[in-house]
Amino acid sequence: MKIIVTGGGGFLGSRVIQLLLDRKDAGASPVDFDAIVSLDLAPCPVADDRVSSVTGSIDDAALLNELVTDDTVGIFHLAAVLSGGSEEDFDLAMNVNVDGTRALLEAARRVKGPVRFVFTSSLAVFGGTMPAVVPESHGTQPESTYGTVKSIGELLVNEYSRKGFIDGRVCRLPTISVRPGKPNSAASSFASGIIREPMNGVASTCPVPLDTVMWLSSPQAAVANLVHAFELDGASLGDWRVLNIPGLSVTVAQMLDALTQVGGSAARELVSLSHDPKIDAIVGSWPGNFDVTRTKALGFAADNDFVQIVQQYHDDFIAG
Repeated sequence: MKIIVTGGGGFLGSRVIQLLLDRKDAGASPVDFDAIVSLDLAPCPVADDRVSSVTGSIDDAALLNELVTDDTVGIFHLAAVLSGGSEEDFDLAMNVNVDGTRALLEAARRVKGPVRFVFTSSLAVFGGTMPAVVPESHGTQPESTYGTVKSIGELLVNEYSRKGFIDGRVCRLPTISVRPGKPNSAASSFASGIIREPMNGVASTCPVPLDTVMWLSSPQAAVANLVHAFELDGASLGDWRVLNIPGLSVTVAQMLDALTQVGGSAARELVSLSHDPKIDAIVGSWPGNFDVTRTKALGFAADNDFVQIVQQYHDDFIAG
């Protein structure tokens, strides 16, 4: 029995794979599996005999039909063209994020199941006039291509679940900070860059106003919540399978204060303000706080504070 992880060669996907294996080894996983297949444009970095890498794109329907077979017990669909890339290349965003998602759902529909299907969505599905705290019932109104394709994906996963084709779970993830490694094409990439780069002695720019409110999660909490969504009994989710994953509501100014507290004033001085209207327009349309009463009741967890997140990054990637 196998689990398929699209985007398994990436930052989140590889960590999801490792946690799945760790929980399997500890006897903590309620889902029986003995293999994980990573589908990505790059190989999965997890070194384990149970993990195999397939290089390819999720818009290759023939490849998906080969991979998703009757022994598939779960799918994590993490692969996507990110927010900045989607805004720059509309056709690519549609081909990968919409057509690829539909092709993967169709592949899952054809096998014995219903297969547990975790789809990562985004705060970018929101826009327009929003309350200070967004309730779970608030309608989506995306103001970017990425938000639009993710909103379409949410509805597709929910509809395929309603029809009994899959056992879907849609996770609207907070912006993840602090990501190690290099910047990516996400409009929110700066949320890690303004911490990561100065902590490594490299200058960084902040493209949005300091009073911008961000809904944030550490990588550790995001990965744990994705695996928790997978392991939940689908019956506990009800008919609406979209979940607002818990996060922290933090202003950019508070993020930089946390940088100063952990990294010192020298690190803070490496961050300069350089307004980018394109990034501000995208990120500024996202909500900064959510009502997560339902998801917390389902066992999802949030970080305690952003200083702790920055300290964790320091301990894991700087102090060593």
